[in-house]
Amino acid sequence: MKGPLFYSKILLFGEYGIIKDSKGLSIPYNFFKGALKTDNNLSEEAKHSNESLSKFADYLAGIASEELVQFDMQTLRTDVANGMYFDSSIPQGYGVGSSGALVAAIYDKYALDKITVLENLTREKLLKLKVVFGQMESFFHGKSSGLDPLNSYLSLPILINSKDNIESTSLPTQNKEGKGAVFLLDSGMTGETAPMVQIFMEQMKHEGFRSMLKEKFVKHTDACVDHFLNGDVKGLFGHVKQLSHVVLDHFKPMIPAQFHELWKKGIETNDYYLKLCGSGGGGYILGFTEDIEKARTSLKGHNLEVVYNF
Repeated sequence: MKGPLFYSKILLFGEYGIIKDSKGLSIPYNFFKGALKTDNNLSEEAKHSNESLSKFADYLAGIASEELVQFDMQTLRTDVANGMYFDSSIPQGYGVGSSGALVAAIYDKYALDKITVLENLTREKLLKLKVVFGQMESFFHGKSSGLDPLNSYLSLPILINSKDNIESTSLPTQNKEGKGAVFLLDSGMTGETAPMVQIFMEQMKHEGFRSMLKEKFVKHTDACVDHFLNGDVKGLFGHVKQLSHVVLDHFKPMIPAQFHELWKKGIETNDYYLKLCGSGGGGYILGFTEDIEKARTSLKGHNLEVVYNF
């Protein structure tokens, strides 16, 4: 048995801001993927995944009683007992949605009366899916917005206008010959979502941080989303630079220490601008550059993975 593939995602804009109703833009990233598989002879890694699925099944049985979503628990438990696991190339703790893809795969296979990708996805249906996925994914890291599984499930770019207003969207056509690029920079270490979100929530208790978030972070994030979707590259880079600056000034704990100088160097030289990819603390860092070769030279010794060309 092998289930359909579910892909990783990249939240281009909106990390932390969407908790406070900024805009956000999330895109599928087909480089990494996962699928449910069953095997009688499990490797150590598959065994670990199978045990995790067993605990997840117990959790789902608990939330199924809340009327929001029902699962075919009998089949799920039987499949887990028969050695089902999630075979995935999506790195964990890297901000590209490893648990999101798993949640999408389980919903797709076991949810009863599920909302399918083929039907007319009204805003109500998207919001319902987001709530269901948020509840399912909370098993993995405390509080979840449900956006990662939604992106993985639909395999479409998602525009977040606010908490209660989301829609699928289309991106400007990529210019494969273009020098400009969005890239992933590997920090070489994993990050954990829960502790990072905890730090953010602590900061939110301070008036100064809250007003900075609203007046600077959310303002630049919203502008970046608009410019990106409208294909306004010049406007986009102006605001990405500001956003990179705000993150360096106010989100230092979320940036791995050895990247503080590289972050600053990008802003000073304009060779590239870095921003958080997901909650930070490790994993991938997102980069934006108007000249990818210049960025590669400037970031020599680091592995850059291009995800979008301008």
